[in-house]
Amino acid sequence: MGKNTDDTQRGATPPSDPSRRDFVAMTAAAGLVGASWSVSAAEATVIETDVSITTPDGTADAAFFHPSSGTHPGVLIWADAFGLRPTFRTAFGRRLAALGYSVLVPNPFYRTAKAPVFTEEEVSNFSFADPANRARLGPLMGPLQMPGNAERDAIAYVGFLDAQSVVSRNHKIGTQGYCMGGPLVVKTAAALPDRIGAGASFHGGGLVTDKPDSPHLLAPKIKAGMLFLVAASDDKQQPTAKDTLKQSFASADVEVMTGTFHGWCVPDMPKQADGASTYSKPDAELAWTKLAALYKKMLA
Repeated sequence: MGKNTDDTQRGATPPSDPSRRDFVAMTAAAGLVGASWSVSAAEATVIETDVSITTPDGTADAAFFHPSSGTHPGVLIWADAFGLRPTFRTAFGRRLAALGYSVLVPNPFYRTAKAPVFTEEEVSNFSFADPANRARLGPLMGPLQMPGNAERDAIAYVGFLDAQSVVSRNHKIGTQGYCMGGPLVVKTAAALPDRIGAGASFHGGGLVTDKPDSPHLLAPKIKAGMLFLVAASDDKQQPTAKDTLKQSFASADVEVMTGTFHGWCVPDMPKQADGASTYSKPDAELAWTKLAALYKKMLA
Protein backbone atom coordinates (compact mmCIF):
# COMPACT_ATOMS: atom_id res chain seq x y z
CA MET A 1 0.00 0.00 0.00
CA GLY A 2 1.22 3.48 -0.83
CA LYS A 3 2.49 5.80 1.85
CA ASN A 4 -0.20 7.94 3.46
CA THR A 5 0.25 11.71 3.48
CA ASP A 6 -1.01 14.06 6.17
CA ASP A 7 -4.18 15.93 5.15
CA THR A 8 -2.57 19.33 5.47
CA GLN A 9 -0.03 18.37 2.84
CA ARG A 10 -2.78 17.76 0.32
CA GLY A 11 -4.90 20.79 1.08
CA ALA A 12 -7.46 19.09 3.33
CA THR A 13 -8.61 20.48 6.66
CA PRO A 14 -9.24 17.55 9.03
CA PRO A 15 -12.43 18.03 11.04
CA SER A 16 -12.49 18.00 14.83
CA ASP A 17 -13.86 14.98 16.64
CA PRO A 18 -17.14 16.68 17.75
CA SER A 19 -18.12 17.12 14.09
CA ARG A 20 -18.02 13.39 13.46
CA ARG A 21 -21.32 11.61 13.13
CA ASP A 22 -21.46 7.85 13.47
CA PHE A 23 -24.41 5.82 12.51
CA VAL A 24 -25.25 2.24 11.69
CA ALA A 25 -26.26 1.93 8.05
CA MET A 26 -29.72 0.56 7.48
CA THR A 27 -30.14 -3.07 6.50
CA ALA A 28 -31.35 -1.97 3.10
CA ALA A 29 -27.91 -0.60 2.29
CA ALA A 30 -26.37 -4.01 2.85
CA GLY A 31 -28.89 -5.57 0.50
CA LEU A 32 -28.26 -3.24 -2.40
CA VAL A 33 -27.06 -5.85 -4.79
CA GLY A 34 -28.35 -9.02 -3.26
CA ALA A 35 -26.08 -12.01 -3.24
CA SER A 36 -23.56 -10.34 -5.56
CA TRP A 37 -22.12 -8.25 -2.71
CA SER A 38 -21.55 -8.78 1.00
CA VAL A 39 -21.06 -6.22 3.76
CA SER A 40 -18.97 -7.06 6.80
CA ALA A 41 -19.84 -5.93 10.31
CA ALA A 42 -16.98 -3.41 10.17
CA GLU A 43 -18.32 -1.93 6.95
CA ALA A 44 -21.85 -1.63 8.32
CA THR A 45 -20.79 1.21 10.66
CA VAL A 46 -20.12 4.34 8.65
CA ILE A 47 -18.29 7.49 9.73
CA GLU A 48 -19.53 10.77 8.24
CA THR A 49 -17.33 13.86 8.40
CA ASP A 50 -17.59 17.38 7.04
CA VAL A 51 -14.27 18.37 5.46
CA SER A 52 -12.69 21.32 3.66
CA ILE A 53 -10.48 20.83 0.60
CA THR A 54 -8.13 23.43 -0.83
CA THR A 55 -8.41 23.75 -4.61
CA PRO A 56 -6.67 26.16 -7.00
CA ASP A 57 -9.81 28.33 -6.85
CA GLY A 58 -10.57 28.32 -3.13
CA THR A 59 -11.81 26.02 -0.39
CA ALA A 60 -14.42 23.40 -1.21
CA ASP A 61 -16.74 22.12 1.48
CA ALA A 62 -17.52 18.42 1.22
CA ALA A 63 -18.86 15.37 3.02
CA PHE A 64 -16.63 12.34 3.55
CA PHE A 65 -17.96 8.87 4.38
CA HIS A 66 -16.08 5.68 5.14
CA PRO A 67 -16.40 2.41 7.08
CA SER A 68 -15.24 2.64 10.68
CA SER A 69 -12.23 0.40 10.14
CA GLY A 70 -9.88 -0.71 7.40
CA THR A 71 -8.85 0.82 4.09
CA HIS A 72 -11.16 0.90 1.10
CA PRO A 73 -11.29 2.03 -2.54
CA GLY A 74 -12.08 5.72 -2.89
CA VAL A 75 -15.10 7.09 -4.74
CA LEU A 76 -15.82 10.65 -5.87
CA ILE A 77 -19.50 11.55 -6.31
CA TRP A 78 -20.55 14.51 -8.46
CA ALA A 79 -23.96 15.89 -7.45
CA ASP A 80 -26.68 17.20 -9.74
CA ALA A 81 -27.70 20.83 -10.27
CA PHE A 82 -29.03 21.11 -6.70
CA GLY A 83 -25.64 20.24 -5.23
CA LEU A 84 -24.58 18.62 -1.97
CA ARG A 85 -27.60 18.21 0.31
CA PRO A 86 -29.16 15.65 2.68
CA THR A 87 -30.31 13.37 -0.14
CA PHE A 88 -26.78 13.05 -1.52
CA ARG A 89 -25.43 12.41 1.95
CA THR A 90 -27.93 9.67 2.80
CA ALA A 91 -28.93 8.08 -0.49
CA PHE A 92 -25.46 8.07 -2.02
CA GLY A 93 -22.57 8.88 0.33
CA ARG A 94 -23.64 6.82 3.34
CA ARG A 95 -25.15 4.02 1.31
CA LEU A 96 -22.06 3.53 -0.81
CA ALA A 97 -19.74 3.70 2.19
CA ALA A 98 -21.77 0.91 3.81
CA LEU A 99 -20.72 -1.27 0.88
CA GLY A 100 -17.07 -0.78 1.75
CA TYR A 101 -15.94 2.42 0.01
CA SER A 102 -14.43 5.70 1.20
CA VAL A 103 -16.67 8.28 -0.43
CA LEU A 104 -16.24 12.00 -1.05
CA VAL A 105 -19.24 14.15 -2.01
CA PRO A 106 -18.05 17.73 -2.61
CA ASN A 107 -20.13 20.87 -2.96
CA PRO A 108 -19.71 21.56 -6.69
CA PHE A 109 -20.73 25.18 -6.18
CA TYR A 110 -18.17 26.10 -3.52
CA ARG A 111 -16.94 29.03 -5.62
CA THR A 112 -20.33 30.69 -5.12
CA ALA A 113 -21.88 29.37 -1.89
CA LYS A 114 -21.57 26.84 0.90
CA ALA A 115 -23.77 23.74 0.83
CA PRO A 116 -26.63 23.16 1.01
CA VAL A 117 -27.48 25.78 -1.60
CA PHE A 118 -31.09 24.58 -1.86
CA THR A 119 -33.32 23.48 1.00
CA GLU A 120 -35.18 20.18 0.70
CA GLU A 121 -38.42 22.11 0.19
CA GLU A 122 -36.87 24.22 -2.56
CA VAL A 123 -35.65 21.13 -4.38
CA SER A 124 -38.99 19.32 -4.20
CA ASN A 125 -40.87 22.44 -5.38
CA PHE A 126 -38.37 23.53 -8.03
CA SER A 127 -39.80 24.14 -11.50
CA PHE A 128 -37.46 24.08 -14.47
CA ALA A 129 -40.23 25.81 -16.44
CA ASP A 130 -40.04 28.82 -14.13
CA PRO A 131 -37.53 31.44 -15.41
CA ALA A 132 -36.92 32.66 -11.86
CA ASN A 133 -36.03 29.14 -10.74
CA ARG A 134 -33.73 28.57 -13.70
CA ALA A 135 -32.04 31.93 -13.07
CA ARG A 136 -30.78 30.60 -9.74
CA LEU A 137 -28.79 27.86 -11.45
CA GLY A 138 -26.69 30.03 -13.76
CA PRO A 139 -24.47 31.68 -11.12
CA LEU A 140 -23.94 28.30 -9.48
CA MET A 141 -23.14 26.20 -12.53
CA GLY A 142 -21.32 28.87 -14.54
CA PRO A 143 -17.97 28.82 -12.71
CA LEU A 144 -17.83 25.03 -12.74
CA GLN A 145 -18.35 25.01 -16.49
CA MET A 146 -15.46 27.35 -17.21
CA PRO A 147 -12.64 25.59 -19.10
CA GLY A 148 -10.36 23.62 -16.81
CA ASN A 149 -12.23 24.26 -13.56
CA ALA A 150 -13.85 20.83 -13.28
CA GLU A 151 -10.57 19.10 -14.03
CA ARG A 152 -8.70 21.10 -11.41
CA ASP A 153 -11.40 20.33 -8.90
CA ALA A 154 -11.25 16.63 -9.74
CA ILE A 155 -7.49 16.52 -9.20
CA ALA A 156 -7.88 18.24 -5.83
CA TYR A 157 -10.66 15.87 -4.75
CA VAL A 158 -8.77 12.75 -5.78
CA GLY A 159 -5.70 14.15 -4.03
CA PHE A 160 -7.76 14.46 -0.87
CA LEU A 161 -8.94 10.86 -1.15
CA ASP A 162 -5.44 9.58 -1.72
CA ALA A 163 -4.22 11.42 1.38
CA GLN A 164 -6.68 9.63 3.67
CA SER A 165 -5.54 6.64 5.72
CA VAL A 166 -8.91 4.95 5.07
CA VAL A 167 -8.41 5.02 1.29
CA SER A 168 -6.48 2.18 -0.28
CA ARG A 169 -3.86 3.31 -2.80
CA ASN A 170 -3.68 -0.27 -4.04
CA HIS A 171 -7.10 0.13 -5.62
CA LYS A 172 -8.30 2.40 -8.39
CA ILE A 173 -10.77 5.19 -7.60
CA GLY A 174 -14.35 5.25 -8.86
CA THR A 175 -16.42 8.29 -9.77
CA GLN A 176 -20.15 8.68 -10.40
CA GLY A 177 -22.34 11.62 -11.33
CA TYR A 178 -25.97 12.59 -11.72
CA CYS A 179 -27.46 15.00 -14.28
CA MET A 180 -24.78 17.72 -14.65
CA GLY A 181 -22.45 15.33 -12.81
CA GLY A 182 -22.37 12.98 -15.79
CA PRO A 183 -20.01 15.14 -17.87
CA LEU A 184 -17.94 15.78 -14.74
CA VAL A 185 -17.39 12.03 -14.41
CA VAL A 186 -16.06 11.93 -17.97
CA LYS A 187 -13.79 14.93 -17.34
CA THR A 188 -12.49 13.35 -14.13
CA ALA A 189 -11.70 10.05 -15.84
CA ALA A 190 -9.90 11.89 -18.64
CA ALA A 191 -7.93 14.16 -16.29
CA LEU A 192 -6.71 11.23 -14.14
CA PRO A 193 -6.64 8.22 -16.48
CA ASP A 194 -4.13 6.25 -14.41
CA ARG A 195 -6.02 6.71 -11.14
CA ILE A 196 -9.68 6.47 -12.11
CA GLY A 197 -10.72 2.86 -12.64
CA ALA A 198 -14.47 3.26 -13.14
CA GLY A 199 -16.91 6.02 -14.04
CA ALA A 200 -20.71 5.99 -14.03
CA SER A 201 -23.12 8.61 -15.39
CA PHE A 202 -26.78 8.52 -14.38
CA HIS A 203 -29.13 10.59 -16.57
CA GLY A 204 -26.12 12.74 -17.44
CA GLY A 205 -26.85 15.95 -19.32
CA GLY A 206 -24.67 17.36 -22.08
CA LEU A 207 -22.54 14.28 -22.61
CA VAL A 208 -22.74 14.69 -26.37
CA THR A 209 -22.79 18.14 -27.95
CA ASP A 210 -21.73 19.64 -31.28
CA LYS A 211 -19.03 21.74 -29.62
CA PRO A 212 -15.29 21.02 -29.76
CA ASP A 213 -15.23 20.49 -25.98
CA SER A 214 -18.02 17.90 -25.91
CA PRO A 215 -17.34 15.39 -23.11
CA HIS A 216 -17.66 12.38 -25.41
CA LEU A 217 -14.59 13.54 -27.34
CA LEU A 218 -12.48 12.81 -24.24
CA ALA A 219 -13.00 9.08 -24.66
CA PRO A 220 -9.51 8.38 -26.13
CA LYS A 221 -7.92 9.70 -22.93
CA ILE A 222 -9.94 7.45 -20.63
CA LYS A 223 -8.81 4.05 -19.33
CA ALA A 224 -11.65 3.51 -16.86
CA GLY A 225 -14.57 1.16 -17.29
CA MET A 226 -17.59 3.34 -18.05
CA LEU A 227 -21.34 3.05 -17.44
CA PHE A 228 -23.91 5.40 -18.99
CA LEU A 229 -27.54 4.98 -17.93
CA VAL A 230 -29.68 7.34 -19.98
CA ALA A 231 -33.14 8.66 -19.07
CA ALA A 232 -35.82 7.81 -21.62
CA SER A 233 -36.91 11.45 -21.68
CA ASP A 234 -33.35 12.54 -22.52
CA ASP A 235 -33.14 9.91 -25.25
CA LYS A 236 -36.35 11.23 -26.74
CA GLN A 237 -34.88 14.73 -26.96
CA GLN A 238 -31.49 13.56 -28.24
CA PRO A 239 -32.00 10.12 -29.83
CA THR A 240 -28.56 9.90 -31.43
CA ALA A 241 -26.57 10.62 -28.26
CA LYS A 242 -26.60 7.02 -27.04
CA ASP A 243 -25.21 5.84 -30.37
CA THR A 244 -22.44 8.42 -30.24
CA LEU A 245 -21.56 7.29 -26.71
CA LYS A 246 -21.47 3.65 -27.82
CA GLN A 247 -19.16 4.53 -30.72
CA SER A 248 -16.90 6.73 -28.60
CA PHE A 249 -16.70 4.39 -25.60
CA ALA A 250 -16.48 1.04 -27.33
CA SER A 251 -16.34 -1.06 -24.16
CA ALA A 252 -18.81 1.01 -22.10
CA ASP A 253 -22.23 -0.11 -20.95
CA VAL A 254 -24.67 2.38 -22.50
CA GLU A 255 -28.35 1.81 -21.77
CA VAL A 256 -31.57 3.78 -22.03
CA MET A 257 -33.78 3.17 -19.01
CA THR A 258 -37.26 2.62 -20.42
CA GLY A 259 -39.98 4.92 -19.12
CA THR A 260 -37.70 7.09 -16.98
CA PHE A 261 -37.47 10.85 -16.64
CA HIS A 262 -34.33 12.94 -16.31
CA GLY A 263 -33.42 12.71 -12.63
CA TRP A 264 -34.91 9.26 -12.00
CA CYS A 265 -32.07 8.15 -9.68
CA VAL A 266 -32.38 10.94 -7.10
CA PRO A 267 -35.10 10.54 -4.42
CA ASP A 268 -35.83 14.24 -3.84
CA MET A 269 -36.27 15.26 -7.49
CA PRO A 270 -39.26 17.57 -8.15
CA LYS A 271 -42.27 15.93 -9.76
CA GLN A 272 -43.13 16.25 -13.41
CA ALA A 273 -45.56 18.96 -14.55
CA ASP A 274 -48.42 16.46 -14.53
CA GLY A 275 -47.61 15.33 -11.00
CA ALA A 276 -45.85 12.11 -12.01
CA SER A 277 -42.89 11.07 -9.87
CA THR A 278 -39.53 11.78 -11.44
CA TYR A 279 -37.77 9.40 -9.07
CA SER A 280 -38.20 5.74 -9.99
CA LYS A 281 -37.17 3.47 -7.13
CA PRO A 282 -37.10 0.23 -9.20
CA ASP A 283 -34.88 1.82 -11.83
CA ALA A 284 -32.74 3.51 -9.19
CA GLU A 285 -32.17 0.14 -7.50
CA LEU A 286 -31.22 -1.38 -10.84
CA ALA A 287 -28.75 1.46 -11.30
CA TRP A 288 -27.21 0.63 -7.91
CA THR A 289 -26.86 -2.99 -8.90
CA LYS A 290 -25.04 -2.04 -12.09
CA LEU A 291 -22.87 0.48 -10.25
CA ALA A 292 -21.86 -2.04 -7.58
CA ALA A 293 -20.98 -4.60 -10.24
CA LEU A 294 -18.86 -2.06 -12.11
CA TYR A 295 -16.98 -1.02 -8.98
CA LYS A 296 -16.49 -4.59 -7.84
CA LYS A 297 -14.92 -5.45 -11.19
CA MET A 298 -12.90 -2.31 -11.93
CA LEU A 299 -11.79 -1.17 -8.46
CA ALA A 300 -10.60 -4.56 -7.26
